[in-house]
Parts: sequence; C-alpha cells; structure tokens
Amino acid sequence: MLRPSVLGLAILLSTPALWSAFVAGSMGITVALIRFLIAVPVAALMLALLRMVTAGYSRQALRRQVASALAARAEAPGQQAADLG
Repeated sequence: MLRPSVLGLAILLSTPALWSAFVAGSMGITVALIRFLIAVPVAALMLALLRMVTAGYSRQALRRQVASALAARAEAPGQQAADLG
C-alpha cells in the first residue's frame, strides 16, 4: 500500500517531466508518466531509508522518557501513597 508521502515525493521528483508534458508540451505524456512511475519506487526507497534512520532517534527519546519517569518514581516512593488519598 502506498503512503500519501510517497506519492507526493514521486510527484515532486517527476515535476519537471510532468510540467514539460502537460504545460509546455515539449515532452510526450507517455514519457512523463513513465518517469512518474519510475519515481514512485525511488521515492518509496528514499522515505523508507529516512524512516529507518529516524526510528532510532524516537526509540532513544522514548527510552530516556521512561528512564526519567522511573527515576522520578524511585526518588519519591512515599509521594505515591499520598497521591492516592
């Protein structure tokens, strides 16, 4: 299944060809659409690599949040009973 971001990036990558075909008329529509179809898997690969690189950062941030929450909980064990009422 294609994500909207993949299609958006594919359109962005193939904009010169699409412009030449539909606006300027200097390129055939078939050639422009073939270039767009080639741009779709290229865009999917680019975004998959970006997601793979940035996924590590979100995991590290989540671990830091959990660690700080556990540290705060360990520092004030009596506060938890007082919060309950």
